[in-house]
Amino acid sequence: MNRLLPLLGFFALVGLLGFGMWWNAHHEANEVPSPLIGKPAPEFALPLLYAPSQTLTKKDLLGKPYLINVFGSWCATCQYEHPILMAEAKKLGVPLIGMAWKDPPAESQRWLQQFGNPYDTIMSDADGRAGIEFGVYGAPETFLIDAQGVIRYKRIGMLTPETIASELNPQLAKLGAGGR
Repeated sequence: MNRLLPLLGFFALVGLLGFGMWWNAHHEANEVPSPLIGKPAPEFALPLLYAPSQTLTKKDLLGKPYLINVFGSWCATCQYEHPILMAEAKKLGVPLIGMAWKDPPAESQRWLQQFGNPYDTIMSDADGRAGIEFGVYGAPETFLIDAQGVIRYKRIGMLTPETIASELNPQLAKLGAGGR
């Protein structure tokens, strides 16, 4: 029996590795389920990036659906997503709110000046606390919030034309908003 233990251990290890490979092949990294879907968005009061003496709150945005896109000037993937937002933002038919996450305001402003500004409004979450409340894993992430302030969709990772067409637009249509 003692001779079989290493062999059994080997087969158990091979089985675990095989399961892990199968899991990765059938589940995208972006498919991390969010416990916030279907729940009210967290309360927030964040300074506006270009007018830090003014704040934007969840209550200010109630009454119509909107998107919050979490980005940072330090985020390489955000640079790939940004031209897509520039091209698609107005077509979405809902306000696109930027959340400059864990980013000094001057850096966010410099980045937007360099790459353009697709956002209707931009909030600064320099210390990252609001991002924690939203369950942000990393930038970019996008949240669709309905007119009552309930999170209806979350995308971890960059939006692409394909994810906008196959995931976001159907969610917007369910809310009777935007989407092509």
